[in-house]
Amino acid sequence: MDAATRSTQLPSAGVEPPSGLQHRLVHGDQEAVVAEVGATLRAYTVSGRPVILGFDVTEPATNAQGQTLLPWPGRVGNGRYRWQGVDHQLPLDEAGLTNAIHGLVRWANWTADAPATDRVAMRHRLHPRDGYPFCLDLMATYALDDGGLRVTLTGTNLSGVPAPYGAGSHPYLAVDGALVDGWRLTVPAETRLRTDSRMLPTGREPVAGTEFDFREPRVIGHTQLDTAFTDLVRDPDGLARVSVEAPDGRRLVLWSDRACPWLVLFSGDSMRPAERRSGLAVEPMTCPPDAFRSGEDVIALQPGETTTASWGIDVTGFRG
Repeated sequence: MDAATRSTQLPSAGVEPPSGLQHRLVHGDQEAVVAEVGATLRAYTVSGRPVILGFDVTEPATNAQGQTLLPWPGRVGNGRYRWQGVDHQLPLDEAGLTNAIHGLVRWANWTADAPATDRVAMRHRLHPRDGYPFCLDLMATYALDDGGLRVTLTGTNLSGVPAPYGAGSHPYLAVDGALVDGWRLTVPAETRLRTDSRMLPTGREPVAGTEFDFREPRVIGHTQLDTAFTDLVRDPDGLARVSVEAPDGRRLVLWSDRACPWLVLFSGDSMRPAERRSGLAVEPMTCPPDAFRSGEDVIALQPGETTTASWGIDVTGFRG
């Protein structure tokens, strides 16, 4: 089958999927689907078992499932930030909390660049607009190999001035068909962010001695996570690894490289009932929530400069 195909599972002929063109990737027992809208990881399975909490081709993404978060991940309080002495106002697309959230491209159309059987590079040209008067060439590359999925996010500044930039992704791991409560979770993070009622950071605290300490594997239980973690402890290869393990021993590992010093974990407690706590979002990010206001870890992308960040899902422990 071609890597780029229209779904045949639509309610009627000629109906466009809400997530656009579907790009199917296959490698051995693995299959992933990357959607045109948002360069979104819509589905990922191993031997037919879901690896992520995806969504149906007849639906749009909800709760940012699988979406690409550029040119910033997380929230920007009031949508307002100051960059190089100039104030900017972003659209408030989290109206209930009066925030801008997860960038400007997760509902945009992306174009596949030379798709192959097990790989696709999705590209988008972000042009200047109110609130973000910068031009970026963006790419999200998805590739399958024997070990699992690798995702690389790339941004190039095509403006004549430095641009503020951050990157992230929003996959939900789904290690089995049960709720996350029974999963064993490992998060190699020393510190978490405290937040206010609008989910904006108010400070940091060590995870030691709190319910957010998952440095050693333990069952999630009733812990509610919508939490940013940092001070990641990395393995000798430079990767930080978050693992989830089902009661039957099947295990998924999400890794992220040094370009991503932040992770946000979300246990889905506010999702619709059919999906609530049935997947665990593990979001690798180059900067924390509200970074455009705080300036923390925001990349000042220089004219003509390119930056990359990579993460992936290791499925070697998932096959049973």
